Amino acid sequence: MLFIIYTMSENQPAPANKNTKFSIIIALLSIIVIVESIKIYLDSQKKEELQQTITTTKDELSSTLTRLDSIRTELDQKIVEIQKLGGDVTELKKAKSEVEAQLKRSATRSAKEIAQLKDKVEGYTVLLKTKDEEIEKLKSVNKELFSENKNLKTKQNKLSDSITSLTKNKDELASKVAIASQLRIENPKVTGLNSKGKERDSPFKNKQLSKLKVEFNLAENKVAPIEGKKIMIRIVDENKQVIFDIAKGSGSFTLNGKEEFYTVIQEILFDNTKQKLIFYYEKGSEYASGNYTIEVYTDGYKMGTAQFAIK
Repeated sequence: MLFIIYTMSENQPAPANKNTKFSIIIALLSIIVIVESIKIYLDSQKKEELQQTITTTKDELSSTLTRLDSIRTELDQKIVEIQKLGGDVTELKKAKSEVEAQLKRSATRSAKEIAQLKDKVEGYTVLLKTKDEEIEKLKSVNKELFSENKNLKTKQNKLSDSITSLTKNKDELASKVAIASQLRIENPKVTGLNSKGKERDSPFKNKQLSKLKVEFNLAENKVAPIEGKKIMIRIVDENKQVIFDIAKGSGSFTLNGKEEFYTVIQEILFDNTKQKLIFYYEKGSEYASGNYTIEVYTDGYKMGTAQFAIK
C-alpha cells in the first residue's frame, strides 16, 4: 500500500484532501504498530512474571516441604522424650500423622495451597516450642520426684537398717536373757548309802555302796520364770559312757541336736527359793573302779557337775 501511494506521488501531484487522508492512514498505521508493540511487550512481561511466579512457587513449596520433613523429625524426637518423662503425646502423634500425609501428597500445589501449608508449618513450629516448655516442666517434676524417691528410699533403707538392728538387738537380748535364765546348781554333794542307809563320802567301795545319793540346791535366778522343769542327771564313767537302766527310770533326751541318755529324772516346779533336790540311784551291780562325773541337765543345757570315785 505504501508503494502505491509513493507511485502516485511520483507521477501526479496529490490533491489536498488526498494528502489529509494519507496523513490519517499513516497516523493510524503508526498507532497500530505502537499498540501491537505495547501488546507484544506486555505479553512478554506477563510471560516473564508468570515464569517468575511459577519458579517462586516451586521454590516456596520445596522450602516448605523441607521444613515439614524437619518438623516430622522433631516431632519424633519430642514424642520419644515426652514418653520417657511420662507425658501425654496424643497431640504430637496427631500432628505427626498430618505432616506425613502432607509429605505424601503430590509435589504440585497451587499458591493458595502453599500458603495454607506454610500456615500449618507455622502452627507445627508453635506446637514444638510449646512442647519444649512442657518437656522442661516434666524434667523439673521428674527431678523433684527422683529427689523425693531418693530421700524416701534413703529413709526406707535407714528404717530397714534400724529394724534389722532392732531385730538383731532383740535376738541378742533374747539370747542373753535365755542364757541368763538358765538354772545352775549350788553345793553339789555325792554320797553313798550302804544297805543299812548309812552315808559315806567318796571314794566308795562297791561292797559299801547300795545306793548313790546326789543332792544340790538350785541357785537363785531372778530372770528365770517360775515354771515346771525336768531335772535330769547323768552318771558318766571315765570312758564317757553313761550309766542307765530303763527299768530303773532311765531314759533319753535331746542334747545339742542329738539323742542322749540320762540316768535318773525328776519333775519339779522351779520357784526360785534355792530349793534342794535329792536324787537316788540304785545300780543293781558293781561299779567299775575309777572316777565318775555327775552331770545335771534341764531344757537341753548343763546346770552343773559333781564327781565321785570308786575304789
